[in-house]
Amino acid sequence: MSRNSLFLDIHGARVHNLKNISVRIPRNKLVVITGPSGSGKSSLSFDTIFAEGQRRYIETFSAYARHFIASLERPDVDRITGLSPVISIEQKSVNRNPRSTVGTITEIYDFMRLLFARASDAYSHVTGKKMVQYSEKEIIEIILSRFAGKRIRVFAPIVQGRKGHYQEMFEQFRRKGFLYVRINGEMTELKYGLKTDRYKSHFIDLLIDKLVVADHEHDRIRESVSLAMKQGKGICCINDMDNESDSFFSRYLMCPDSGISYNAPAPHTFSFNSPHGACPQCNGLGYVNEADISKVIPDRNISIAAGAIQPLGKYRSSLIFWQLEAIADKFGFRLSDPVKEIPDEAMQIILFGSDETFRLTRSPLGNTSSYFMAFNGIINYVISQQEENNGKRSQQWSNLYVSRKQCPACNGSRLKPESLYFKVAGRNIAELSAMTLSELKEWFAAAGSEMTPRQLAISKDILKEINARIGFLLDVGVDYLTLNRSADTLSGGESQRIRLATQIGSKLVNVLYILDEPSIGLHQHDNIKLIHALKKLRDTGNSVIVVEHDRQTIMESDFVVDMGPYAGMKGGEVVAAGTPEEISKQDTLTGRFLSNPKQLPIPEKRRKGNGNQLVISGASGNNLKNITVTFPMGTMICVTGMSGSGKSTLIKQTLYPLLASRLHRAALTPLPYASVSGMEHIDKVIEVDQSPIGRTPRSNPLTYTNVFNDIRKLFEELTDSKVRGFKAGRFSFNVKGGRCETCRGSGVMTIEMNFLPDVFVTCPDCNGKRYNNETLQVKYQGKTIHDILEMTFNKGVEFFENIPQIRKKLAVVQEVGLGYLKLGQPSTTLSGGEAQRIKIATELMKKDTGNTFYIFDEPTTGLHYNDILVLLNTLNKLTEKGNTIVIIEHNLDVIKYADYVIDLGPEGGKRGGMLVVQGSPEKVSKNEDSITGKYLAAELYGVYDVKTNN
Repeated sequence: MSRNSLFLDIHGARVHNLKNISVRIPRNKLVVITGPSGSGKSSLSFDTIFAEGQRRYIETFSAYARHFIASLERPDVDRITGLSPVISIEQKSVNRNPRSTVGTITEIYDFMRLLFARASDAYSHVTGKKMVQYSEKEIIEIILSRFAGKRIRVFAPIVQGRKGHYQEMFEQFRRKGFLYVRINGEMTELKYGLKTDRYKSHFIDLLIDKLVVADHEHDRIRESVSLAMKQGKGICCINDMDNESDSFFSRYLMCPDSGISYNAPAPHTFSFNSPHGACPQCNGLGYVNEADISKVIPDRNISIAAGAIQPLGKYRSSLIFWQLEAIADKFGFRLSDPVKEIPDEAMQIILFGSDETFRLTRSPLGNTSSYFMAFNGIINYVISQQEENNGKRSQQWSNLYVSRKQCPACNGSRLKPESLYFKVAGRNIAELSAMTLSELKEWFAAAGSEMTPRQLAISKDILKEINARIGFLLDVGVDYLTLNRSADTLSGGESQRIRLATQIGSKLVNVLYILDEPSIGLHQHDNIKLIHALKKLRDTGNSVIVVEHDRQTIMESDFVVDMGPYAGMKGGEVVAAGTPEEISKQDTLTGRFLSNPKQLPIPEKRRKGNGNQLVISGASGNNLKNITVTFPMGTMICVTGMSGSGKSTLIKQTLYPLLASRLHRAALTPLPYASVSGMEHIDKVIEVDQSPIGRTPRSNPLTYTNVFNDIRKLFEELTDSKVRGFKAGRFSFNVKGGRCETCRGSGVMTIEMNFLPDVFVTCPDCNGKRYNNETLQVKYQGKTIHDILEMTFNKGVEFFENIPQIRKKLAVVQEVGLGYLKLGQPSTTLSGGEAQRIKIATELMKKDTGNTFYIFDEPTTGLHYNDILVLLNTLNKLTEKGNTIVIIEHNLDVIKYADYVIDLGPEGGKRGGMLVVQGSPEKVSKNEDSITGKYLAAELYGVYDVKTNN
């Protein structure tokens, strides 16, 4: 191998804020790219290296094939050499398809379907007994031995519990020479015109033969059984005439007592994405959507006229309210009466409708007219909007008033009932899918002892693949997940680690993998497992690049690329590159952090709160075990625990929906809990996550924070604007009037190249300034509206020094560490951490009552330790105002800074869900049952070893 092929060389990279950088990265190594948020890590790894690898892959396709594939923009880089095929595993690409599960993503469920199709035992859903299947030879041998010397009838089962008159069928049998049929247990001669009651269900058997069983009748029995199997489509029935009992035999799977038969199982029998296996009621989703009366009428103390029925709103002159008035007239109440005083019969009609008609009287233009109409009901209308394809807006509207309920037909298993009666070692496929991965590993290890030699021989290779894939998942720390866990409920970190395990299982070599902070959502206890998994990927002959801030991952890597020195325009450079030990000796933000990991502060004094408490009792959703948790108000609280211990269940799925529905009438349903107290001390609840602040490049920090409104109003007040008659709307690039219509305010033109990537060129009319010339004639202190959008927040604070309303708001964004961002920077280019801090800044701009309950889910995601300092200072400001901050977090630097810690566990999944300890970080660190406490004790009292994280 030549020396050049040992390295991945990037020359002259200028994507986003990268400053024409060049860097040499060793191949077949575990490489970490780190640095402050906004320093250019993702620009180098994903937007340069991965983008170029993806573009080269697409270029290998024929011109015809490329015509049907979305074209890829060439990254702004001089050249890249030594680039292997690239696979990107990002947090952003979470699978939101509710039909995808952990089992389908990892392909374990596919192997399990194959296992059940080839090596399962079938059981009758009528008697519960094991089903059997025979060849014709075996059936004859059983008849000769079991019924020797007995009188028997040989029947061909024709109809099993179906309605109809069957006159034509009877006539066909009569013409073929058959003499008798058995209808619902009664022998009946096949006469001309015979028929049954078409509206009743029937069991019909065709008589094939009647004889006494003896060895010399072997040929006759064989011919009779063969004819019965032919007429009965593989099934025959032997009736013992002495006691009138039936025995069923089939070449298919059949219950010998009831005659129920199944087709031979195939992999699709166990697929909830196939009509052969999916539950017909929920179509394989495992849930159904039902209108929720508590969401339709959240407050029964107010009247219909005042808006008690949420889908209708307040009274207005419209047909539906005229109908409601007619119902009110009939039942003697008024629409201004509280809902709780309306008669139950009337409420049933209002909600669910009635076939009864009601008289409507209207007097348009003085002419009185009356007519009668039935009322369909509010619930039925909501459901119709949910089920009918009336557009995205109608779906979003109806979603406000429905709740997801477990499918009553399949109990959430997603499968047809008969699919669940195939079992391997006594378990059906839904039961196995509901086990945690660690439990499933143990079950498969023991299952072989309950299989027959034939089943073991068939399933040997299948079990090997299943066990290997489960092992890879355990290696990346997701042992608490179940195979039936829907993909749309996974966090970004969980989804990424699952795909990492899948890639390890694929056994590809000579591939470059790029991962985006795989340690997100992972407890320190499981972090070393993840690092071992990354090394396993490397050791199989691949290159692994990880964008990461975790100290342990950095120190365990082979090579580190440190980006910086700061963020935004002050970043975009490679400030250091080398081994972790070499980086720790550099005078950079990362170097100082690695050489002195204990520099993040521990508060000298922890807040006790304002004396009030929020207490939620009996929380039992998902894996929570009826726990009672206390939240001291006016403090910073960390909720900790192993991955899968119940943190998100408690905070995001129970507490937040509970508070939001009570305080803001949000259409959210919390998971089960017994009671809550202390809500009177809270004015509002706000969840601040890392989701994007905008979905299009037209959204930016100014528009999200509403500061752009103030700036546009400032331009409206300028003399030049008044002379020209310009209003604030003139300075928006999203509406006609002031924007450049050639590019519609985007600043660029897209030129389609058909077989080549689309080319984006600066708009020739506005030169990328988004506005037309007339709008750009208006200036404030020599700056146009475009010039202001190009400023950073740091520059904006100086520029608007004399406009306090604008300066104060820009300063808040500066204080949360985002002064490097441009005022008009597209939201789509912001990282998750940057988006979250924009949201925090927006909250800080608002008038504060001091009684707000804030919820953060791992706010340190994507943050360098220097950014964590800024975040902690920001959260501290919110807390000092009297607010309560609740943070779901694994980062020990944040946990040790908190006033109060709620630790769940002790482990994840079924071994979690309990309250291990709650109190100060010091109290948690001394609790022997707390896994978090052991790591926290090292932070608070221990000596740190940067290599081992001990």
